[in-house]
Amino acid sequence: MSEVNTFSPDDITVSMTEKALAYARKQLSSNDQAKGIVLGVKKSGCSGFKYDLQLLTELNGNEKVFQPAEDVTLYVTAEALPYVNGTEIDYTTEGLNSMMKFNNPNAKDECGCGESFNV
Repeated sequence: MSEVNTFSPDDITVSMTEKALAYARKQLSSNDQAKGIVLGVKKSGCSGFKYDLQLLTELNGNEKVFQPAEDVTLYVTAEALPYVNGTEIDYTTEGLNSMMKFNNPNAKDECGCGESFNV
């Protein structure tokens, strides 16, 4: 007998570390039209999907709202919700490079550069 997994948008969690929040605040303060940050996924990369994180200036109406801090709003597109459930967004520095890092428990494989994943 096969197992059936159910998905409810109400059960989704996405979080941000303090370093990611600090970086988000800096980006949001540089754009007075930004309402928050939007996280989506696109089919791309060597592993199948790529995270798409941008400043949000206009709502499409299909985003779920998360409030990881009082002054930072994170929107996740409806299409991305099943792929990013439980994800922690971090901001890391490795050598001279700084980047947002996605600690996604749903990712079965990630490419070497960490920009794409497979579920």
